[in-house]
Amino acid sequence: MHPALSVISFTTLSGAGYGLAFVLALGHGNPAALSTKIAWVAALALISIGFLSSTLHLGNPQRAWRAVSQWRSSWLSREGCMCFISYVPLCLLAGMSIFYDSFDLTLGYVGAICCAVTVYCTAMIYASLRTIASWHTAWTPGFYLAFALTAGTLIYIAFFGPPVGSRSTQIWIYLSLVFLVASWAIKHFWARRAQAVGYGKSTMETATGLGHIGKVRLLESPHAMGNYLTNEMAFRIGRKHALKLHKIALLLGLALPVVLLALSLAITPVALVFTMLAALSFMAGVFVDRWLFFATARHAVGLYYGGDEALMPAD
Repeated sequence: MHPALSVISFTTLSGAGYGLAFVLALGHGNPAALSTKIAWVAALALISIGFLSSTLHLGNPQRAWRAVSQWRSSWLSREGCMCFISYVPLCLLAGMSIFYDSFDLTLGYVGAICCAVTVYCTAMIYASLRTIASWHTAWTPGFYLAFALTAGTLIYIAFFGPPVGSRSTQIWIYLSLVFLVASWAIKHFWARRAQAVGYGKSTMETATGLGHIGKVRLLESPHAMGNYLTNEMAFRIGRKHALKLHKIALLLGLALPVVLLALSLAITPVALVFTMLAALSFMAGVFVDRWLFFATARHAVGLYYGGDEALMPAD
């Protein structure tokens, strides 16, 4: 699939926003503290910027509101509905903190559930697609939820959490390390399955309906130049470049944050700088990984054009 920058920004930023809102909705942070008030504004801003960016890849953005009308059958509509629904408890919680220095735990639980369900709906947009076998698995919503929680936790401790050097901060850092390792472990299992599954049960024989004749192979490309399907649905990135980007994603998203968080525990005077860098590095790693999520996806329509060998650009 062709990686659309708007969709990558949407899933990365909104996921981080919901992760941060999830942490705040569970009652972490003093509602009377300025840092908590700013955290609520930041969470809602990330969510809003993410969803606004998602409209940029639509053919007619002014008709985006119609997406919520098919909630009975479409995960895209369910995501849109949950986006609007989640704003209600989250905005109420933010307003209570900003204007009244208060917090309601029951409303917080409702907001946290809405955050998790919305991220799940976003992931299910892709996990529900049988035409892309690598996406069609429970591992997809698994790592979407894990990355959102990890991003929210890192952003919270780096910019809005307890004072540096406190016992509470150390607990949050240890928790973030667990979330980091767990989220990338889930993504590792997803990637192993994606590499093995390929096009899934689809073959050139089933795609063309000529399997009863025998083995099907492409004699000549049906087009002299690329078309919409080859450019968007059958987009390919060279194997060498995909491997290089995967290593960059792991370096930025896992290795560097782990080292920085460990340094923040060892060197308390500059711990805040290390936690901030860890949060920013993780977000950069997720952005690269999310680009690969789309760029390496194998849509079944690619079989009409010869499959991997015919579509894969030269390294």
